[in-house]
Amino acid sequence: MTHDPRRTSWSGTVPYHFAREHRPHDLDSLRALVAGSSHLRPVGTAHTFNDLPDAAAGAEVAAVSVAAFDELQVGDDRTWVRVGAGLTHAQLAVALEPHGLALENLASLPHLNVAGAVATATHGSGVRTGNLATQVRAVELVLASGDVVTVRRGDRDFDGTVVGLGALGVVTSLELDVVPAVDHRQVVLLDGDPETLPDRLASVLALGRSVSVFTLWDGSADRVWVKSRDGDPELGLATTGLAPMTGEQHPIPGLDPVHCTAQQGVPGPWVERLPHFRPGFLPSVGDEVQSEFHVPFEHAADAARAVRAVGEHLAVALQVAEIRAVAADTLWLSPQFGQTTCSFHFTWVGDTVLADAAARVVEEALAPFAPRPHWGKHFTLDVRRAYPRIDDFRALRDRLDPDRTFVNPWLERVLLDG
Repeated sequence: MTHDPRRTSWSGTVPYHFAREHRPHDLDSLRALVAGSSHLRPVGTAHTFNDLPDAAAGAEVAAVSVAAFDELQVGDDRTWVRVGAGLTHAQLAVALEPHGLALENLASLPHLNVAGAVATATHGSGVRTGNLATQVRAVELVLASGDVVTVRRGDRDFDGTVVGLGALGVVTSLELDVVPAVDHRQVVLLDGDPETLPDRLASVLALGRSVSVFTLWDGSADRVWVKSRDGDPELGLATTGLAPMTGEQHPIPGLDPVHCTAQQGVPGPWVERLPHFRPGFLPSVGDEVQSEFHVPFEHAADAARAVRAVGEHLAVALQVAEIRAVAADTLWLSPQFGQTTCSFHFTWVGDTVLADAAARVVEEALAPFAPRPHWGKHFTLDVRRAYPRIDDFRALRDRLDPDRTFVNPWLERVLLDG
């Protein structure tokens, strides 16, 4: 089935150039579409702030959406589920609820397509919790030939396939690790001493299962979102200098928190506490650009000081910044490959010129710490030396897609050539 092509990203700040968009309803029609296409790009929920999903302007390239692939199968031992690649995390949570199951972690937004979030190593937060791709135990995808392959944890190609950036094929389903569903809760704490935050950052980020520090990098008080499960130890705040805030908060100061998940330590389902925003509402602002950079966790304090030193140069473009931790993994193109990271996220205004200039300031400030960017955000870094297995990924891509069916200008520019 063919639809009008999607013209912009979710934020409206990145134009797309597809000649058409296909939405096949079953595996056979998807296989026929892929096998009969010379150039094709998979698209998800378009929550991307660069041209990773895009085609070349003027090229006859079609997009393919697997939104119709929305099945759920629970494993016999209830430790895993098989999910269609078209589901969003919010839809997956609804499907898991009758089974009493949950994911270990979620991103800030539950609106994201599961397969797209995995393919870009999108993440939640937690010193001991990996990005969303680390929950994957198997990937099924349709190759350019139309063949269907399944790659499982432990297979030779697994670590190269999971974070695939849409360069290897069209993902149709994923097997994910799951855990028993328990209520979660979150509190928002005020940090009135932002100048010393870099010295305390490691301990602050270890306060809960998922911790986010929101800052403006301007010396004003920071706010700390701490998320935990029922049964976790009580927060020990006596020595942290943090104080619980009264009233619901929005991560961006001054905005109405009506779209945010409940705070004040009120228990609720995992999908309504781990993300910052409620599934049924527009997340964040919308008219925005985002950047994010991951540095080795041992450099967290120095990296925070470096960003704070250039904070005055970010003010004109910055809506809010967020600091998180993400645990190490073995996935070749994961920013956490071989290293637990401290992640510095920036929500910029929707003016792409201002956002680009501010992002470049951050990139220069973080350059001494070998930053790896989030694949789905805006960045200008040359990342080709940042990933030890990048040559292995190129070889895997050449083997699975020798005719470059899924390659686009972004992949050529950022990852594959040079």
